[in-house]
Amino acid sequence: MPSNAAEDEPERPDEPNGAGRRRKEKKQRSFWKELPILIAVALVFAFLIQFFIARVYMIPSGSMETTLHGCPGCTPDRILVDKLVYDFTEPEPGEVVVFKGPEPWVEDLPQEGSSNPVAGFFRDIGSMFGLAPPDERDFVKRIIATGGQTVECCDARNRVVVDGRPLDEPYIHWAPGQEPRQMEFGPITVPQGTVWVMGDNRNNSTDSRLQGGGGENGAVPVDNIIGKARFIVLPPSRWGTISDHNPQASQANALGAPAWQQGVPLGVGAVLAWPAVRIGRRFLGAGPLGSGRGTDDRRR
Repeated sequence: MPSNAAEDEPERPDEPNGAGRRRKEKKQRSFWKELPILIAVALVFAFLIQFFIARVYMIPSGSMETTLHGCPGCTPDRILVDKLVYDFTEPEPGEVVVFKGPEPWVEDLPQEGSSNPVAGFFRDIGSMFGLAPPDERDFVKRIIATGGQTVECCDARNRVVVDGRPLDEPYIHWAPGQEPRQMEFGPITVPQGTVWVMGDNRNNSTDSRLQGGGGENGAVPVDNIIGKARFIVLPPSRWGTISDHNPQASQANALGAPAWQQGVPLGVGAVLAWPAVRIGRRFLGAGPLGSGRGTDDRRR
């Protein structure tokens, strides 16, 4: 018998009416299932940005008062440190920098880290966001002189002198009841490849004048510098930029980097950070994403 063509014809899945019935709808993950993924991605991006571009550090002591605030029992400043700037420029006088303490500075300090690996892990995580206690081997100070310059104190008006010229230091803080007289030292020629650093709270700062016994041992290798302190990000009442007034005012034109170079690190940071956020949003459907090991600006 002749076959019935209408009955033998296989069903065509591409027919308009059958397409919707045969297509499996893709199930979307619930918010609570996506939340851990988004948190993990945000932490990864935060880690990468802090490791390569910028990081938040906590100020634990008062040796940089009043530029940077820190004291026991209070809310210390959290500062944003630009880690790219010295890939493009050299450290300059007046810049506030975070650096790893050189050997003469840290040889008498206890070994870094916790004997408890779990506690150490959470401390490291917390330090990334400026929440954990400071690393006692990191410091924050202001650059006063660079390699090859001769620094000493003081002239007849109680000013630090670099290469025979007195410094203009409006950021110096004298604690109440404290005699505004600086400790005498030098003259000391700063070794090439290093910088001479001092605290703004001049008589309450253990810095290049004293660390390592003073002299050349107090200088900090440029390679130890982590980055330049640019902004106070917390607490909100302290928001603002960090002064980088060049105390060698008469030499500013010779020492200062071109303006376009000073802007390069921030521009590069923005260019690198934007694609990372876009990629995360594209693959995970996430919104915009959203941090520092403490600096030990110790007072002894």
